[in-house]
Amino acid sequence: MNILVLYAHPVKTSFNAGLHRTIVERLSAAGHTIDDCDLYAEDFDPRLTRTERLGYHDQRSPADAVASYVERLCKAEALVLSFPVWNYGYPAILKGFFDRVFLPGVSFKLVDGKVRPTLHNIRKMAAITTYGGSRFRAMLMGDPPRKIVKRMLRATIKPGAPVSYLAHYSMNVSTDATRNAFMAKVAATMDAF
Repeated sequence: MNILVLYAHPVKTSFNAGLHRTIVERLSAAGHTIDDCDLYAEDFDPRLTRTERLGYHDQRSPADAVASYVERLCKAEALVLSFPVWNYGYPAILKGFFDRVFLPGVSFKLVDGKVRPTLHNIRKMAAITTYGGSRFRAMLMGDPPRKIVKRMLRATIKPGAPVSYLAHYSMNVSTDATRNAFMAKVAATMDAF
């Protein structure tokens, strides 16, 4: 399976970087083809420009600034997101990827003013993330990243495709034992992906 791994963390020595390495290693070992998109390493610009916003509903073309990312997304058969949750949201670079790449004509089309999902090439999706605070605090805030993955992104990909969301909460007070247990859970999930 051709899997697009979207990774968003700027520190190569972070726990998130370790999760990312585990994801790529385990998926590769399972025989998948990995398109490892490290947004920071690729210096992805998350800013939606004025020109892009004005042409948001226009037909996509190879001249689009994000055409190569659109092509990678459209070639993917599965999507794995690897990111930390900061301030109850996505890192700006990942949010910008959604804003600039998940476009009309790419992830959805408008038919008589209604949104029709079009990323049916993606047959499976997983999100691997960490939160500084507890699950309870995230729930109090509505846990936007979880909802976006489990609702909005799920609605964009192939209908009925399996979606998993693995989160390590309370990173601010985590221990070697809790981090190792989560890493093992991620490895097992990727082995079975």
